[in-house]
Amino acid sequence: MSTSEHPNADVRMRGFVEKVSVSEARTWLQSALEKLGSVGDEKVSLETVAGRVLAADVVSNVNVPEFERAMMDGFAVRATDIESASLRGPVSLEVVGESFPGKAFEGLVSAGKSVRAMTGSKLPEGADAVLPVEQTCAGSGEQVLAVNSISPGRNVGGVGEDIRAGEVVLRAGRVLRPQDVGVLSSIGVKQVSVVRRPRVRIVVTGDELLPAGSAPQADRIVDANGPMLAALVSRDGGEPIYPGIVPDDREAILAALKDDAEVVLVSGGTSVGQEDHVPSLLAEHGELAIHGVAMRPASPVGMGLMDGRLVFLLPGNPVACLCGYDFFAGAAIRSRGGRATDWPYRSVLSTLSAELKSPVGRLDYIRMLLEQGQAKPVPKSGASVLSSTTRADGFVVIPADCEGYQAGTEVELFLYD
Repeated sequence: MSTSEHPNADVRMRGFVEKVSVSEARTWLQSALEKLGSVGDEKVSLETVAGRVLAADVVSNVNVPEFERAMMDGFAVRATDIESASLRGPVSLEVVGESFPGKAFEGLVSAGKSVRAMTGSKLPEGADAVLPVEQTCAGSGEQVLAVNSISPGRNVGGVGEDIRAGEVVLRAGRVLRPQDVGVLSSIGVKQVSVVRRPRVRIVVTGDELLPAGSAPQADRIVDANGPMLAALVSRDGGEPIYPGIVPDDREAILAALKDDAEVVLVSGGTSVGQEDHVPSLLAEHGELAIHGVAMRPASPVGMGLMDGRLVFLLPGNPVACLCGYDFFAGAAIRSRGGRATDWPYRSVLSTLSAELKSPVGRLDYIRMLLEQGQAKPVPKSGASVLSSTTRADGFVVIPADCEGYQAGTEVELFLYD
Protein backbone atom coordinates (compact mmCIF):
# COMPACT_ATOMS: atom_id res chain seq x y z
CA MET A 1 0.00 0.00 0.00
CA SER A 2 1.44 3.40 -0.97
CA THR A 3 1.83 5.98 1.77
CA SER A 4 -0.74 8.23 0.10
CA GLU A 5 -3.40 5.57 0.73
CA HIS A 6 -2.97 5.65 4.52
CA PRO A 7 -5.68 7.49 6.52
CA ASN A 8 -3.04 9.84 7.88
CA ALA A 9 -0.18 10.47 5.48
CA ASP A 10 1.49 12.86 7.93
CA VAL A 11 4.30 10.70 9.33
CA ARG A 12 6.05 13.42 11.30
CA MET A 13 7.16 12.18 14.71
CA ARG A 14 5.32 8.89 14.06
CA GLY A 15 8.06 6.83 12.46
CA PHE A 16 7.89 4.92 9.19
CA VAL A 17 4.74 2.92 8.43
CA GLU A 18 6.96 0.27 6.83
CA LYS A 19 10.28 -0.08 5.10
CA VAL A 20 10.30 -1.75 1.72
CA SER A 21 13.27 -3.66 0.36
CA VAL A 22 15.65 -2.11 -2.17
CA SER A 23 14.41 -4.56 -4.81
CA GLU A 24 10.77 -3.58 -4.16
CA ALA A 25 11.67 0.10 -4.45
CA ARG A 26 13.53 -0.53 -7.69
CA THR A 27 10.59 -2.52 -9.07
CA TRP A 28 8.23 0.41 -8.44
CA LEU A 29 10.72 2.81 -10.00
CA GLN A 30 11.17 0.67 -13.11
CA SER A 31 7.40 0.51 -13.59
CA ALA A 32 7.12 4.30 -13.27
CA LEU A 33 9.95 4.83 -15.75
CA GLU A 34 8.34 2.54 -18.32
CA LYS A 35 5.14 4.58 -18.12
CA LEU A 36 6.91 7.95 -18.35
CA GLY A 37 9.40 7.12 -21.10
CA SER A 38 12.08 9.57 -22.26
CA VAL A 39 11.66 13.33 -22.22
CA GLY A 40 11.66 13.81 -26.00
CA ASP A 41 14.17 14.88 -28.64
CA GLU A 42 15.85 18.06 -29.75
CA LYS A 43 18.26 19.17 -32.47
CA VAL A 44 21.68 20.41 -31.41
CA SER A 45 24.67 21.67 -33.34
CA LEU A 46 27.64 19.45 -34.09
CA GLU A 47 29.82 21.61 -31.84
CA THR A 48 27.76 20.78 -28.73
CA VAL A 49 26.78 17.16 -29.38
CA ALA A 50 29.63 15.36 -27.56
CA GLY A 51 28.32 13.41 -24.58
CA ARG A 52 24.71 13.56 -25.74
CA VAL A 53 22.49 10.56 -26.52
CA LEU A 54 21.48 9.95 -30.14
CA ALA A 55 17.72 9.94 -30.61
CA ALA A 56 17.75 8.33 -34.07
CA ASP A 57 20.06 6.32 -36.30
CA VAL A 58 22.44 8.39 -38.42
CA VAL A 59 22.64 7.25 -42.06
CA SER A 60 25.34 8.63 -44.35
CA ASN A 61 24.19 10.22 -47.60
CA VAL A 62 27.73 10.30 -48.98
CA ASN A 63 30.76 8.12 -49.51
CA VAL A 64 33.84 8.93 -47.43
CA PRO A 65 35.97 9.53 -49.32
CA GLU A 66 34.13 10.39 -52.53
CA PHE A 67 37.26 9.80 -54.64
CA GLU A 68 40.18 7.40 -54.94
CA ARG A 69 43.24 8.84 -53.23
CA ALA A 70 46.95 8.22 -52.78
CA MET A 71 47.78 6.57 -49.48
CA MET A 72 51.52 7.23 -49.72
CA ASP A 73 53.85 9.82 -51.18
CA GLY A 74 55.05 8.56 -54.54
CA PHE A 75 54.00 8.38 -58.18
CA ALA A 76 50.57 7.60 -59.60
CA VAL A 77 51.11 5.01 -62.30
CA ARG A 78 49.47 2.35 -64.46
CA ALA A 79 50.53 -0.96 -62.89
CA THR A 80 50.88 -2.64 -66.30
CA ASP A 81 53.55 -0.11 -67.33
CA ILE A 82 55.96 -1.24 -64.59
CA GLU A 83 55.17 -4.94 -64.22
CA SER A 84 58.72 -5.81 -65.33
CA ALA A 85 60.47 -3.14 -63.22
CA SER A 86 63.34 -4.19 -60.92
CA LEU A 87 66.61 -2.80 -59.57
CA ARG A 88 68.48 -4.43 -62.45
CA GLY A 89 65.91 -3.43 -65.00
CA PRO A 90 64.25 -0.14 -64.01
CA VAL A 91 61.40 1.20 -66.12
CA SER A 92 61.49 4.85 -67.13
CA LEU A 93 58.28 6.89 -66.85
CA GLU A 94 57.64 10.47 -67.88
CA VAL A 95 56.43 12.69 -65.02
CA VAL A 96 53.61 14.81 -66.47
CA GLY A 97 52.40 16.65 -63.38
CA GLU A 98 51.69 16.70 -59.66
CA SER A 99 48.65 15.92 -57.49
CA PHE A 100 48.27 17.50 -54.04
CA PRO A 101 45.49 17.20 -51.46
CA GLY A 102 42.82 19.67 -52.51
CA LYS A 103 44.67 20.41 -55.77
CA ALA A 104 44.31 17.43 -58.05
CA PHE A 105 46.03 16.77 -61.36
CA GLU A 106 43.37 17.28 -64.01
CA GLY A 107 44.96 15.40 -66.91
CA LEU A 108 45.17 11.74 -67.93
CA VAL A 109 47.87 9.24 -67.02
CA SER A 110 48.42 7.39 -70.25
CA ALA A 111 50.91 4.64 -71.21
CA GLY A 112 54.46 5.41 -70.06
CA LYS A 113 53.37 8.41 -67.96
CA SER A 114 53.23 9.10 -64.21
CA VAL A 115 52.15 11.87 -61.83
CA ARG A 116 53.93 12.84 -58.63
CA ALA A 117 51.26 12.22 -55.92
CA MET A 118 51.18 13.29 -52.29
CA THR A 119 49.40 11.33 -49.54
CA GLY A 120 45.68 12.16 -49.55
CA SER A 121 45.63 13.57 -53.04
CA LYS A 122 43.12 12.45 -55.65
CA LEU A 123 44.31 9.60 -57.85
CA PRO A 124 44.60 10.97 -61.43
CA GLU A 125 42.43 9.51 -64.15
CA GLY A 126 44.11 6.56 -65.87
CA ALA A 127 46.33 5.64 -62.89
CA ASP A 128 45.49 2.57 -60.80
CA ALA A 129 48.31 2.42 -58.26
CA VAL A 130 50.80 4.55 -56.35
CA LEU A 131 54.47 3.56 -56.46
CA PRO A 132 56.17 4.68 -53.21
CA VAL A 133 58.90 7.25 -53.71
CA GLU A 134 61.47 4.93 -52.08
CA GLN A 135 60.89 2.42 -54.92
CA THR A 136 62.01 4.94 -57.54
CA CYS A 137 65.19 6.67 -58.66
CA ALA A 138 65.58 10.01 -60.35
CA GLY A 139 65.88 9.81 -64.09
CA SER A 140 67.08 12.39 -66.54
CA GLY A 141 64.94 15.44 -67.17
CA GLU A 142 61.23 14.80 -66.40
CA GLN A 143 61.78 11.08 -66.03
CA VAL A 144 61.48 8.81 -62.97
CA LEU A 145 62.83 5.27 -62.79
CA ALA A 146 60.59 2.61 -61.28
CA VAL A 147 62.72 -0.07 -59.59
CA ASN A 148 59.88 -2.28 -58.43
CA SER A 149 56.62 -3.61 -59.84
CA ILE A 150 53.28 -3.02 -58.15
CA SER A 151 49.81 -4.54 -58.36
CA PRO A 152 46.69 -2.56 -59.39
CA GLY A 153 45.03 -0.83 -56.41
CA ARG A 154 48.22 -0.81 -54.34
CA ASN A 155 48.54 2.20 -52.01
CA VAL A 156 45.19 3.55 -53.21
CA GLY A 157 42.29 4.40 -50.89
CA GLY A 158 39.02 3.45 -52.56
CA VAL A 159 35.73 5.34 -52.81
CA GLY A 160 33.73 4.78 -49.60
CA GLU A 161 36.65 3.00 -47.94
CA ASP A 162 35.77 4.69 -44.63
CA ILE A 163 31.98 5.10 -44.97
CA ARG A 164 29.59 4.06 -47.72
CA ALA A 165 26.52 6.03 -48.76
CA GLY A 166 23.44 4.44 -47.18
CA GLU A 167 25.42 2.98 -44.29
CA VAL A 168 24.11 3.35 -40.71
CA VAL A 169 27.03 5.17 -39.14
CA LEU A 170 25.79 5.51 -35.54
CA ARG A 171 22.83 3.87 -33.80
CA ALA A 172 20.15 5.53 -31.67
CA GLY A 173 20.90 5.37 -27.95
CA ARG A 174 24.63 5.87 -28.35
CA VAL A 175 26.34 8.34 -26.04
CA LEU A 176 28.42 10.31 -28.50
CA ARG A 177 32.19 10.27 -28.06
CA PRO A 178 34.66 12.79 -29.52
CA GLN A 179 35.53 10.44 -32.41
CA ASP A 180 31.81 10.08 -33.17
CA VAL A 181 31.63 13.85 -33.58
CA GLY A 182 34.48 13.59 -36.08
CA VAL A 183 32.61 10.94 -38.08
CA LEU A 184 29.45 13.05 -38.12
CA SER A 185 31.43 15.98 -39.43
CA SER A 186 33.04 13.82 -42.13
CA ILE A 187 29.61 12.99 -43.63
CA GLY A 188 28.47 16.61 -43.63
CA VAL A 189 26.18 16.59 -40.59
CA LYS A 190 25.51 20.03 -39.09
CA GLN A 191 22.77 19.21 -36.57
CA VAL A 192 22.06 16.02 -34.68
CA SER A 193 18.82 14.73 -33.14
CA VAL A 194 19.51 13.84 -29.51
CA VAL A 195 17.44 12.93 -26.47
CA ARG A 196 16.69 16.07 -24.52
CA ARG A 197 18.41 16.30 -21.15
CA PRO A 198 15.83 15.83 -18.38
CA ARG A 199 15.38 18.95 -16.26
CA VAL A 200 16.05 18.10 -12.63
CA ARG A 201 14.88 20.48 -9.91
CA ILE A 202 17.07 20.22 -6.82
CA VAL A 203 15.20 21.21 -3.67
CA VAL A 204 17.45 21.54 -0.64
CA THR A 205 15.62 22.49 2.54
CA GLY A 206 16.86 23.42 5.99
CA ASP A 207 16.81 26.66 7.97
CA GLU A 208 20.16 25.66 9.43
CA LEU A 209 21.84 25.72 6.02
CA LEU A 210 24.07 28.42 4.58
CA PRO A 211 24.56 28.86 0.81
CA ALA A 212 27.48 27.13 -0.89
CA GLY A 213 30.62 29.21 -0.60
CA SER A 214 29.78 30.50 2.88
CA ALA A 215 31.82 29.84 6.00
CA PRO A 216 30.21 27.70 8.73
CA GLN A 217 28.77 29.77 11.57
CA ALA A 218 27.89 28.73 15.13
CA ASP A 219 24.95 26.30 14.77
CA ARG A 220 24.63 26.62 10.99
CA ILE A 221 26.33 24.51 8.33
CA VAL A 222 27.11 25.09 4.66
CA ASP A 223 25.01 23.28 2.06
CA ALA A 224 27.00 20.39 0.58
CA ASN A 225 24.14 18.39 -0.91
CA GLY A 226 22.98 21.00 -3.42
CA PRO A 227 26.33 21.32 -5.25
CA MET A 228 26.93 17.56 -4.97
CA LEU A 229 23.53 16.71 -6.45
CA ALA A 230 23.97 19.24 -9.26
CA ALA A 231 27.28 17.60 -10.18
CA LEU A 232 25.72 14.12 -10.03
CA VAL A 233 22.82 15.21 -12.24
CA SER A 234 25.25 16.63 -14.81
CA ARG A 235 27.28 13.43 -14.71
CA ASP A 236 24.14 11.43 -15.47
CA GLY A 237 23.08 13.55 -18.42
CA GLY A 238 20.49 15.73 -16.69
CA GLU A 239 20.11 19.50 -16.58
CA PRO A 240 20.34 20.56 -12.91
CA ILE A 241 18.11 23.41 -11.73
CA TYR A 242 19.24 24.67 -8.36
CA PRO A 243 18.31 28.27 -7.54
CA GLY A 244 19.22 27.94 -3.86
CA ILE A 245 18.10 26.74 -0.46
CA VAL A 246 14.35 26.50 0.21
CA PRO A 247 13.18 27.44 3.73
CA ASP A 248 11.43 24.92 5.96
CA ASP A 249 8.02 26.24 4.96
CA ARG A 250 5.25 24.11 3.47
CA GLU A 251 4.15 26.61 0.84
CA ALA A 252 7.73 27.33 -0.28
CA ILE A 253 8.51 23.62 -0.54
CA LEU A 254 5.28 22.88 -2.43
CA ALA A 255 6.04 25.64 -4.92
CA ALA A 256 9.47 24.15 -5.51
CA LEU A 257 8.00 20.67 -5.99
CA LYS A 258 5.78 22.08 -8.74
CA ASP A 259 8.60 23.77 -10.68
CA ASP A 260 8.97 22.97 -14.38
CA ALA A 261 11.04 19.79 -14.38
CA GLU A 262 10.82 16.09 -15.21
CA VAL A 263 12.53 14.95 -12.01
CA VAL A 264 12.57 16.54 -8.55
CA LEU A 265 15.24 15.75 -5.95
CA VAL A 266 14.47 16.86 -2.41
CA SER A 267 17.22 16.76 0.19
CA GLY A 268 16.26 17.48 3.77
CA GLY A 269 12.81 17.58 5.31
CA THR A 270 12.14 14.09 3.98
CA SER A 271 12.16 11.89 7.08
CA VAL A 272 9.75 11.81 10.04
CA GLY A 273 10.85 14.81 12.11
CA GLN A 274 8.67 17.75 13.14
CA GLU A 275 10.01 19.91 10.27
CA ASP A 276 9.93 17.13 7.66
CA HIS A 277 7.06 18.45 5.51
CA VAL A 278 7.95 16.83 2.19
CA PRO A 279 6.41 13.34 2.63
CA SER A 280 2.99 14.71 3.60
CA LEU A 281 3.10 17.33 0.83
CA LEU A 282 3.83 14.66 -1.77
CA ALA A 283 1.12 12.42 -0.37
CA GLU A 284 -1.45 15.25 -0.40
CA HIS A 285 -0.63 16.62 -3.86
CA GLY A 286 0.60 13.52 -5.66
CA GLU A 287 1.59 9.96 -4.79
CA LEU A 288 4.06 9.00 -2.09
CA ALA A 289 4.68 5.46 -3.29
CA ILE A 290 7.75 4.62 -1.21
CA HIS A 291 8.86 6.06 2.11
CA GLY A 292 11.50 4.17 4.04
CA VAL A 293 13.78 1.57 2.48
CA ALA A 294 15.60 -1.23 4.32
CA MET A 295 19.12 0.00 3.63
CA ARG A 296 21.94 1.79 5.41
CA PRO A 297 22.60 4.62 4.99
CA ALA A 298 19.64 6.30 3.21
CA SER A 299 16.84 4.42 4.97
CA PRO A 300 14.56 7.55 4.93
CA VAL A 301 14.57 7.55 1.11
CA GLY A 302 11.19 8.05 -0.52
CA MET A 303 9.85 8.38 -4.03
CA GLY A 304 6.63 9.11 -5.80
CA LEU A 305 4.92 11.15 -8.50
CA MET A 306 3.47 14.63 -8.73
CA ASP A 307 1.87 15.91 -11.94
CA GLY A 308 3.97 13.57 -14.09
CA ARG A 309 7.21 14.36 -12.27
CA LEU A 310 9.26 11.74 -10.51
CA VAL A 311 9.99 12.98 -6.99
CA PHE A 312 12.81 11.56 -4.87
CA LEU A 313 13.07 12.19 -1.16
CA LEU A 314 16.73 12.06 -0.20
CA PRO A 315 18.15 12.28 3.32
CA GLY A 316 19.83 15.42 4.56
CA ASN A 317 22.93 13.57 5.75
CA PRO A 318 25.27 13.88 2.76
CA VAL A 319 26.53 10.29 2.55
CA ALA A 320 22.96 9.01 2.81
CA CYS A 321 21.97 11.55 0.18
CA LEU A 322 24.69 10.28 -2.17
CA CYS A 323 23.72 6.67 -1.52
CA GLY A 324 20.00 7.29 -2.11
CA TYR A 325 20.76 9.22 -5.27
CA ASP A 326 22.95 6.47 -6.70
CA PHE A 327 20.54 3.65 -5.91
CA PHE A 328 17.41 5.32 -7.26
CA ALA A 329 17.44 8.90 -8.57
CA GLY A 330 20.55 8.57 -10.74
CA ALA A 331 19.10 5.57 -12.55
CA ALA A 332 15.87 7.48 -13.19
CA ILE A 333 17.65 10.52 -14.61
CA ARG A 334 19.78 8.37 -16.90
CA SER A 335 16.71 6.44 -18.06
CA ARG A 336 14.65 9.55 -18.80
CA GLY A 337 17.59 10.92 -20.78
CA GLY A 338 17.92 7.79 -22.93
CA ARG A 339 20.90 6.32 -21.09
CA ALA A 340 21.53 2.93 -19.50
CA THR A 341 20.33 2.67 -15.92
CA ASP A 342 23.45 0.78 -14.78
CA TRP A 343 25.68 2.39 -12.19
CA PRO A 344 28.28 4.69 -13.76
CA TYR A 345 31.01 3.00 -11.71
CA ARG A 346 33.42 0.37 -12.89
CA SER A 347 34.00 -2.50 -10.51
CA VAL A 348 36.93 -4.73 -9.58
CA LEU A 349 37.21 -7.90 -7.55
CA SER A 350 39.06 -7.38 -4.30
CA THR A 351 39.83 -9.44 -1.23
CA LEU A 352 38.58 -8.20 2.14
CA SER A 353 41.25 -7.57 4.75
CA ALA A 354 38.65 -7.34 7.51
CA GLU A 355 35.25 -8.85 8.30
CA LEU A 356 32.12 -6.98 7.20
CA LYS A 357 28.95 -7.59 9.25
CA SER A 358 25.40 -6.75 8.20
CA PRO A 359 22.00 -7.76 9.63
CA VAL A 360 19.80 -9.90 7.42
CA GLY A 361 16.93 -7.90 5.96
CA ARG A 362 18.91 -4.70 5.37
CA LEU A 363 21.17 -3.77 2.44
CA ASP A 364 24.41 -2.10 3.51
CA TYR A 365 26.51 0.35 1.49
CA ILE A 366 30.03 0.37 2.92
CA ARG A 367 32.78 2.78 1.88
CA MET A 368 36.09 1.04 1.31
CA LEU A 369 39.80 1.69 0.89
CA LEU A 370 41.77 -0.31 -1.68
CA GLU A 371 45.33 -1.01 -0.59
CA GLN A 372 47.62 -3.44 -2.43
CA GLY A 373 44.66 -5.27 -3.91
CA GLN A 374 42.85 -5.63 -0.59
CA ALA A 375 39.74 -3.76 0.53
CA LYS A 376 39.06 -2.52 4.04
CA PRO A 377 36.35 -0.28 5.51
CA VAL A 378 36.99 3.43 5.80
CA PRO A 379 37.30 4.48 9.45
CA LYS A 380 35.03 7.25 10.75
CA SER A 381 32.28 6.69 8.22
CA GLY A 382 28.97 7.94 9.61
CA ALA A 383 26.15 9.08 7.31
CA SER A 384 27.07 12.72 7.92
CA VAL A 385 30.81 12.28 7.23
CA LEU A 386 30.96 13.20 3.56
CA SER A 387 34.76 13.24 3.55
CA SER A 388 34.60 9.46 4.02
CA THR A 389 33.55 9.23 0.36
CA THR A 390 36.52 11.32 -0.76
CA ARG A 391 38.92 9.24 1.32
CA ALA A 392 37.34 6.03 0.04
CA ASP A 393 38.28 4.38 -3.23
CA GLY A 394 34.82 2.91 -3.63
CA PHE A 395 32.10 0.93 -1.92
CA VAL A 396 30.87 -2.60 -1.34
CA VAL A 397 27.18 -3.52 -1.28
CA ILE A 398 26.07 -6.23 1.14
CA PRO A 399 22.66 -7.51 -0.02
CA ALA A 400 19.75 -7.84 2.38
CA ASP A 401 19.86 -11.63 2.41
CA CYS A 402 23.48 -11.74 3.59
CA GLU A 403 24.96 -11.48 7.10
CA GLY A 404 28.19 -10.04 5.76
CA TYR A 405 31.54 -11.35 4.56
CA GLN A 406 34.48 -12.93 6.34
CA ALA A 407 37.98 -11.52 5.97
CA GLY A 408 39.60 -13.06 2.91
CA THR A 409 36.36 -13.11 0.92
CA GLU A 410 36.56 -11.86 -2.65
CA VAL A 411 33.99 -9.10 -3.18
CA GLU A 412 32.93 -6.71 -5.94
CA LEU A 413 34.24 -3.23 -5.20
CA PHE A 414 32.59 -0.33 -7.05
CA LEU A 415 35.13 2.43 -7.67
CA TYR A 416 34.18 6.08 -7.30
CA ASP A 417 36.50 7.03 -10.16
